[in-house]
Amino acid sequence: MYGKAFAPEYQGELGSALSVNSSYEEVLDTANRALADADTALERARAQLAVAEANRRLGRVDAAGSAWRASYRSARDTGDPAAMAWALWSGGTLARQCGTLPLARRLLGHAVTLAADSGDRLAQGYALAGLAETGRIQGDYAAVAELHEQLLEQARAHGEARHMVWAMSGIAQMHRNTGDYDKALELFEESVRIATEADDARGRAWSLRGIADVRSVRGEPDRALDLLSEAEAICRTMDLASALAYNHKMRGNVLYRAGRYAAARDTYALALREFTEMHEPRGEALSRLGLAKSRARLGRDRTETLVELDALEGDFGRIGLRHAREMVIAFRAELTATPAPGTPAPRSGATTRRSPAVPARS
Repeated sequence: MYGKAFAPEYQGELGSALSVNSSYEEVLDTANRALADADTALERARAQLAVAEANRRLGRVDAAGSAWRASYRSARDTGDPAAMAWALWSGGTLARQCGTLPLARRLLGHAVTLAADSGDRLAQGYALAGLAETGRIQGDYAAVAELHEQLLEQARAHGEARHMVWAMSGIAQMHRNTGDYDKALELFEESVRIATEADDARGRAWSLRGIADVRSVRGEPDRALDLLSEAEAICRTMDLASALAYNHKMRGNVLYRAGRYAAARDTYALALREFTEMHEPRGEALSRLGLAKSRARLGRDRTETLVELDALEGDFGRIGLRHAREMVIAFRAELTATPAPGTPAPRSGATTRRSPAVPARS
């Protein structure tokens, strides 16, 4: 039904030299050598695209931004709309990673148009997938659920395991966020199976994180932590800096739900440092929320927490993260709720009871 995973963003000679599982330091070294040896504008565009993607995955957003723009200029110089589409896809993906979601939608929309005009089905599929993921991250499920399903069917029809894993895990995430944990778990587990059989280590790592999230919500924290450890090993092997930071944030979520607030606080703080170093505002804001909730459970002054929640609500609104904003509102309501007569106030310093807070979603 599908073949081995491959990475179409590595084009020309780079496609032969690199695989979907190449570490990003290896990708960067290979692409820089190809760039130095490039004789044509198209060769430069392809090498600069790989440089952009490697730097983006390594969390070096300034270098990634310079490289995708250089790739686009080189592609424009050679008059190749497909190469221009790939560069815009990279730029749109970077914009989403950096939390500038309206820019991501614009760049990815232009990429779809250029790819369609060029007849590059893969470039068009990747750009459409980027638009779908941007909408999913924003919580606009009504707009992108059908697109996710269409992309999954296209991936099945063409035997593209990497896109199958991407679309299936995205659909799983939407089921998870709307409370259908059984369906989410089924899809995440299928995604892991496909990624494993297709030798897609990156897809396996992301899908394992999804399973860990659902297992945690269903009260299996130790199993969830084991899955996250397995995913972390993959992230470190492939130099997946952003994925590793999200893995740490998810570990914080698991610990928080299990009532291990001190450990959750320390893990969220680690994730926050990682996201801050790579200038990833979405991850920063989500980690700050986890940190604020953990500190509140450990006895932080309620007024200070409420001030921080107000700031986070503004940040989530500006970035366009609907579900994250809903989590802020839910936790604020919990903190400010008036206990029923005769009901003892919750002990914010508890470390063993499971938190009654709404489970973190992202």
